[in-house]
Amino acid sequence: MRTLAGILATLLLLGLIGIGGTLYVFYTFGRDLPDYTQLADYEPATVTRVHAGDGRLLAEYAKEKRVFVPMESIPRRVVNAFLSAEDKNFYSHPGIDFPSIARAVVTNLANLGTDRRPVGASTITQQVAKNFLLSNEVSIARKVKEAILAFRIEHTFGKDRILELYLNEIYLGGGSYGVAAAALNYFNKPLDDLTIAEAAYLAALPKAPNNYHPERNRDAAVSRRNWVVSQMVENGYITPEQAERARGEPLKTRERDPAEVAEAAYFAEEVRRELEELYGERQLYKGGLSVRTTLDPALQNHAEEALRDGLIAYDHKHGWRGPHATIDPEADWRVALKQVKPPEGMPADWHLAAVLEVDAKSASIALADGRQGHIPMDHMKWARQHLPKQRIGHRPQKPSDVVAPGDVVVVSDAGDDAEVFALEQMPDVSGAIVALDPHTGRVLAMQGGFSFARSQFNRATQAARQPGSAFKPFVYLTALQNGFTPSTMILDAPFVIDQGEGLGKWKPANYSQKYYGPTPMRVGIERSRNLMTVRLAQTVGMDKITETAEAFGIYDDLKPRLAMALGAGETTLLRLASAYGMLVNGGKKIQPTLIDRVQNRHGETVFKHDKRPCEGCDADLWLGQEPPEIPDTRERIADPQSAYQVVSMMHGVVERGTGRRMRSIGKPLAGKTGTTNDSFDTWFMGFTPDLVAGVYVGFDDHRTLGPRDYGSNTAGPIFKAFMEKALQGKPGIPFRIPPGIRLVRMDLDTGKRAGPGSETVILEAFKAGQGPGDDQVVIRGGTPEGGGSEAGSAATSTSAPAVGGPEGLY
Repeated sequence: MRTLAGILATLLLLGLIGIGGTLYVFYTFGRDLPDYTQLADYEPATVTRVHAGDGRLLAEYAKEKRVFVPMESIPRRVVNAFLSAEDKNFYSHPGIDFPSIARAVVTNLANLGTDRRPVGASTITQQVAKNFLLSNEVSIARKVKEAILAFRIEHTFGKDRILELYLNEIYLGGGSYGVAAAALNYFNKPLDDLTIAEAAYLAALPKAPNNYHPERNRDAAVSRRNWVVSQMVENGYITPEQAERARGEPLKTRERDPAEVAEAAYFAEEVRRELEELYGERQLYKGGLSVRTTLDPALQNHAEEALRDGLIAYDHKHGWRGPHATIDPEADWRVALKQVKPPEGMPADWHLAAVLEVDAKSASIALADGRQGHIPMDHMKWARQHLPKQRIGHRPQKPSDVVAPGDVVVVSDAGDDAEVFALEQMPDVSGAIVALDPHTGRVLAMQGGFSFARSQFNRATQAARQPGSAFKPFVYLTALQNGFTPSTMILDAPFVIDQGEGLGKWKPANYSQKYYGPTPMRVGIERSRNLMTVRLAQTVGMDKITETAEAFGIYDDLKPRLAMALGAGETTLLRLASAYGMLVNGGKKIQPTLIDRVQNRHGETVFKHDKRPCEGCDADLWLGQEPPEIPDTRERIADPQSAYQVVSMMHGVVERGTGRRMRSIGKPLAGKTGTTNDSFDTWFMGFTPDLVAGVYVGFDDHRTLGPRDYGSNTAGPIFKAFMEKALQGKPGIPFRIPPGIRLVRMDLDTGKRAGPGSETVILEAFKAGQGPGDDQVVIRGGTPEGGGSEAGSAATSTSAPAVGGPEGLY
């Protein structure tokens, strides 16, 4: 009895010591623990996903690539796989699995002195405590804190909430946080479509994702996956037959289907910048925004292809700048070629090649992938010597005039013959193209350069350049809104103005260096006559033209100087394209946008471009009621009749003027070329009734494009190539004529009504109350100081051009 009493006393004492020790541990380590109740409102960092207008994924932005999925939406197959791999007693333990701890202790004692890794016994709740509230420090203190927090978490939250946090937070390798992101990144599948084997593989990853990489460590990955499958059988989640099929399934990862992804790097970066400005960096990279953009992937592909081909064509026209690199022709070309870095932004279908031999007809080459072939002379005859100021030398007569053994060049496949290649070079010139909806301002396509990998500078939105003659339509619009008509006669003759003391005289000239006397206004825009435009601008007044330019968003603060009438101010391609959209839509204000709608992680709309009220659009049921009428709230910034008259004149640019190359497209088109002094910048801006496109071509360092390069033959072909594909298979829609316009048969050359002897007859657009008169006035200009005067003032005359003094206007 004394012995028994001693044992009981000892046990009681040990129990008291244990209880006291436990209380001490809980008190000591539990005082400064993080606030676990924050998990009730926890919203994990999730990926912001940007989609094209057709729903295809365009870009993802995240610090941690995670797609949050609520517990009720996670398939039981996935849940069971993770429970089998990580915590089979999850739904029965209080946060700590004591039997598993005991087994782990015994196992680790038995493995002492071996190379086997210690076995852990952390529950999912403990992993939640560690991942959300503690660090990864390896220490007894951290394990004790983890256990205390696990008890508290279990006491506060339900099992499903804990499991939801775990499955959405856990890192599974490959930049994937959470099971949903991992399913997409490894198998390109939603969770619902995962097989047993695929779910088991994901459940095999939490312990050490890098150790079970599906490509680098395939055997270990398959072995670990099969172990999870076995645990699923043991726990009664699947049958042995299902397990056998899962073990036999090959571990095969899948990249996203290209058809599900849209490529538009310049567009996506512009969207990223706008989102960061609107919501800040934290919301962009952690807020889980869902963004629907305006991008039309088909038009974007056409735009990229047209710009790329156009810049290459220009570059070829201006000669060969030499090989990309050179190697020792006597060295092993296989080794030497691998050490040559390809040019940044080189197209995927181009290759680096080493020239091995050169004969009279071709150059023999070898590619980095081991293939060999040759470049026939026909595929390098474009390679004239490149000379200063974009001039070129004589056409090469033989391959040795272009390349030599040891040259490393860029080539492309030249056809069906796998051994025939064409000589290429990365274009030195830059450019941009943008397309938008003129009624809404939605940007449908944007390419800001030859390659985003080569230069992230977006020349559609960031390059401020002079538009040249592409600005002229807004000079003519201002005149039409101030009493002029398309048949108003303007003197095309020399023009000189004294700019002030020490500044000399300004003497603008037509490109042709010829003068054509009194000419109808329409012809002035169709043939891009500088002298007519300047005279018109001075007569109307630059203050009024400045107001028009700023109302259309082309400039913010245009100086009212006559040179600005010829496009001497600086603007961006996107702003100019938007202004052209306001011409064709009848003079209504639009705001260019790349984003249609932004939703937060809860699906609530936090931004939308279209802010028009729509009463009845949120009806729950369709019961045959009338569809809602959406009001047009766009601001009117120009008279619709005047806007149509400008559109009609720019249609003439395509039919008869500087843009006549576009006639072959075979659809109603209007447009305007633009070329600045010395051809530093070239443009083509054009539109159909429902699509606006603008193209800019120029060097980033403001060099001349060449003595014979203009908007019509540099930017024009790019516009044409884009529009041909954009309009393919679509009906030709005529330009919409607003009420109050009447069409009169006119003689284009004389600006009078068409008669029996008229050679070029057109239908001219006149406003109500206007029409061609027999007694025509001729605009000759204003005062030397630049003051304006209206049509019909003393500044007009029916007489022939007068000869002025040296300080006046000629």
